[in-house]
Amino acid sequence: MKEKHLDEATIDRVIEMAWEDRTTFEVIEQQFGLKEQDVIAVMRRYMKRSSFEMWRKRVTARKTKHAKKRGFEVGRFKSSNQKNY
Repeated sequence: MKEKHLDEATIDRVIEMAWEDRTTFEVIEQQFGLKEQDVIAVMRRYMKRSSFEMWRKRVTARKTKHAKKRGFEVGRFKSSNQKNY
């Protein structure tokens, strides 16, 4: 896994993007090179167990976290922090 090469600021940003409903795993992969499984591993490692479980429950129920499942292209949320990475 690539997570051991991430600095603290990058880990924080990956977690933030993973929590955002409209930010897809594909965008996280494009920006940081982390596949969905890597993002899950980062979330599991750096979050409390209860927070991780709550996040997994949310993500599993959302179609917006996967580009292929989305019913729209326009309207993707772009965080103001995105330009910093």
